[in-house]
Amino acid sequence: MTRSPLPRTGEGLGEGDTSVITKFSVLYVGQIELDNVGMDGTPANDRRYSNERFAEAFFTARDVAQLMDQLGYYCLWTAEHHFQHEGYEVFPNLILLSTWLATQTQRLKLGCAFNVLPMWHPVRLAEDYAMADIMTGGRVIFGVGRGYHTREVESFGAPMLDNAANKELFEEQMDVLLKCFDQESWSHHGKQYTIPPAVPYRGYDLKEVTCVPRPINRPVEIWQPIASGRTLEYIATRGIKGMMTLNGWKITEQVAHAYRDAAATAGRQLQLGEDLALGLGLYIADSREEAIRIVEPYHDERYKWFAPFGFVRYADEQGRPWGTPGAPARLPTLRDGVAQKAWLCGPPSEIIADLMAYQDAYPGMDQVLIHWAEGMPPAEFKEQLRIFAREVMPAFPGACLTASTAP
Repeated sequence: MTRSPLPRTGEGLGEGDTSVITKFSVLYVGQIELDNVGMDGTPANDRRYSNERFAEAFFTARDVAQLMDQLGYYCLWTAEHHFQHEGYEVFPNLILLSTWLATQTQRLKLGCAFNVLPMWHPVRLAEDYAMADIMTGGRVIFGVGRGYHTREVESFGAPMLDNAANKELFEEQMDVLLKCFDQESWSHHGKQYTIPPAVPYRGYDLKEVTCVPRPINRPVEIWQPIASGRTLEYIATRGIKGMMTLNGWKITEQVAHAYRDAAATAGRQLQLGEDLALGLGLYIADSREEAIRIVEPYHDERYKWFAPFGFVRYADEQGRPWGTPGAPARLPTLRDGVAQKAWLCGPPSEIIADLMAYQDAYPGMDQVLIHWAEGMPPAEFKEQLRIFAREVMPAFPGACLTASTAP
């Protein structure tokens, strides 16, 4: 199902403003404050925490959201996961979390990165999002993914090991979900779902149903992660926006061109980078070496957990992704990440220069996400947000204007 492109609102921009990056956001996957971090720290599989420690992450999210709201950031993106006694990703319901965070803030957007659709009934997810959209005045941004943890997806009764079955289920669920959002009344007859069933109801034969309520803000802005080329064509041709996180420069370049080209085949003419968001690692210090020294154990803690899931998205000089023949196949170091321009480390002037390089390369890309490295304590991350807002954001007047005029 192909959707009409979302209207371009030009949030907060005045005539003549030439800024490309107009939104600075944060990606917080829901880690608790971890102890003994770094490559030589506690092995990821050995981490186990109490329920009280897991609860801390929700109040951390509130505190970070309130600070972001005060400083003029655009959106706090969070991630759905289950069963994580290791403490890296402990938010099981993003719509519920985002609706609560909206009551704790004034204007910050709250993004779902991502609702793992195979673990949901699509009608239930559509209804929950519609309620959040109504109750928050459109401040919750919708996002979906196919999942990558076998422990959670398979435990919910959906396929993960069988990639083809996972993809087939996801795409049928998306068909149902979009009908819920976009059609006044509808029916669906597929492999997994028959809605409505052929049953009598109050004296007539049931033929169609209406999702009650539907979101007020339509068409719904939908985001999906871009983890492989297989995802690109599906989302680009349907008007779904794509999120790239911690990719090397060459991988980002490949993805951005492929997304734009796939969108063009569906009649969507986009600037390079349009409808894409870029997630980057960040640490600001007086020098690059000092930043690397401080953030290195936090970076390494991330890859201890995520690398086994395939989340090393770097390429060699020939453009070959790491892990493919001829390219590196090892855990990345932070210096690798800096060289790949996936991690920005150094004084504000260097951070600004790196962001300007991305802005020049991708004239349509308006949102950058600061990735909260999983090992970094909340107090330290909040201080980084303050420094970034004070020293870096003013170099991007469109972002400052968006912040000052947001409803």
